[in-house]
Amino acid sequence: MKIGLIGTGRIGAFHAATLQNVPGVTGLVVADADPARAVALADTLGVRAADGIEAMYAEGVDGVVITAATSAHAALIHQALDAGVPVFCEKPVALDVPGTRAVVERTQAGTVPVQIGFQRRFDAGYRAARAAFRSGELGWLHTLRACTSDQSPPPAAFIPTSGGLFRDCSIHDFDIMRWLTGREVVSVYAQGANRGADFFADGDDVDTCAALLRFDDDTLATVTATRYNGAGHDVRLEVCGSQGARFVGLDDRAPMPSAEAKLSWPRADAPYATFMERFHDAYVTELGVFVEVAAGRTPSPCTPAEALEALYVAEACDRSRRTGQPVAVADVRAAAVGGAAPDA
Repeated sequence: MKIGLIGTGRIGAFHAATLQNVPGVTGLVVADADPARAVALADTLGVRAADGIEAMYAEGVDGVVITAATSAHAALIHQALDAGVPVFCEKPVALDVPGTRAVVERTQAGTVPVQIGFQRRFDAGYRAARAAFRSGELGWLHTLRACTSDQSPPPAAFIPTSGGLFRDCSIHDFDIMRWLTGREVVSVYAQGANRGADFFADGDDVDTCAALLRFDDDTLATVTATRYNGAGHDVRLEVCGSQGARFVGLDDRAPMPSAEAKLSWPRADAPYATFMERFHDAYVTELGVFVEVAAGRTPSPCTPAEALEALYVAEACDRSRRTGQPVAVADVRAAAVGGAAPDA
């Protein structure tokens, strides 16, 4: 199977190297809006660089992995669908709800599969916590506590096209909690703050946020995120039930220096520095699954419609932090679509 990859920046280079070792991938061709960057990556990996995206499709690929800038995602998905090529696209689907809905509607009206890159669904810890809950071992859930904390902030140029902290970072937490529980968020109350570089506020964003979520079965959740976690890259989820609990992300590299004198688990000598370190194995599994999707052997495990539901929660949180008021997710959906959202 020949796979095309569009976007040869940091995550694109990582995915390209991963794809070379995925069973069933017999060829890889890369493309980028900056042809020189595509050639540089191709030379490093010993693969081909296409003269452009259209040229990549013209020579024939069995699937395409999109890791370009967020602002280009929706157009590139549509281009792949025009070519009839199965798509893997890093989240988000688009910068806004209308762009995301257009992809959802196009996908649901056709037969070409699209998989959106929420890699936490493929992380062993999250999958084990989901299995424990779904088996009944945890009883009913009362509280979820999630955090996504970057060790250091992204470049200033990234902020205007990122969609903001809730849509860029916390959306992973919104998606994984929906996936784990099988429930929907009905209301949110969120706050944001800026204590770091001025470029966050200049870009109408925040560098730290916190949100309280209520699910449709009255489970409560807290979600926090920051761009300045000096201890290291920290992504965790606490799943607390009436009969048990699971704590995702408490491994020997979790950046959690204890203030206690006695500690029964190893201290992190080399805490995670980036999301690619933290979720390396999940990314590998995720791309392996996409190859199965592209081959027609399995359905998409994360459709654009599911990504849209997480985006609605992120939109509600951003509205709440701007207004200082609780926001019903149904109100965001109604304002965006004038009715019910497409089925997931």
